[in-house]
Amino acid sequence: MKSEAKKPKISERRRFFTDIAHHTGLGVMGGLLWAGYADKAKSNPLVLRPPAALEEDDFLKTCIKCGLCAEACRNRPQNIDKETGLPMEATLKMAKAQDNVTIGTPFFIPSDVPCYMCDDIPCVPVCPTGSLDIAKVTNPKTKELDVRMMDMGLAVVDQNSCIAFWGIQCDACYRACPLLDEAIKLEYDRNSRTGKHAFLKPVVVMDACTGCGLCEKACVTEKPAIFVLPRDVALGKPGDHYVKGWDKKDQQRVQNRVDVDVTTHDKRSEKKAEDYLNSMDLEY
Repeated sequence: MKSEAKKPKISERRRFFTDIAHHTGLGVMGGLLWAGYADKAKSNPLVLRPPAALEEDDFLKTCIKCGLCAEACRNRPQNIDKETGLPMEATLKMAKAQDNVTIGTPFFIPSDVPCYMCDDIPCVPVCPTGSLDIAKVTNPKTKELDVRMMDMGLAVVDQNSCIAFWGIQCDACYRACPLLDEAIKLEYDRNSRTGKHAFLKPVVVMDACTGCGLCEKACVTEKPAIFVLPRDVALGKPGDHYVKGWDKKDQQRVQNRVDVDVTTHDKRSEKKAEDYLNSMDLEY
């Protein structure tokens, strides 16, 4: 009788420890899931956003992940397949857990579906928070939307992989560019190896390229030899110590710079120029 009376206590004790293990496991799993989610709080620096997007930090602060831009992109008339009448895959995607992009935010991959630069830029006006700033694509003179003001990135040519730089005739990216002979130009160069053929090399015009990615999609090489990167990744930065003295815009760029002494100081710099320029003593 005594042993039978103890059985419920042992069972309750086991259940107690089982519950602890169960809840501990759930806690650990939840922590791992949260860590994975937190890791997605910042997107890959190579992510391409819709046209007129704010700077990445400001974009992430203001985007409410509503998906209206992606819906507008999906519903554009050009997105309907003329043969089947069915909607094709849209340019803009809303990031999911498996994407290397902040979850729920819009982005696009040019090699999958580029931006077709719709005249009415439907994805921008529907943004309710201004994370897609309509002013960035509005012509100040005409007060109308202007696709030439779109800025999603900058196309970069890998000259080692581009077959046009090998001497093989190819102008696929040039022909695919919606701003024909504006954003991409063909540069003529003589082929010194053969002496009778010419190179027609694609050259991206930085100020005209919108980063739509149509060139990347059209590239004939196995892996595109022309691809779009965010401008801050694609471009270098000369710094405020260098300025084009003949360019008023570049002078405005550095008008608020803080002067910092960048002069090299060594033994020679302590001397006067005439002390060493006419001397054979080259010691510093």
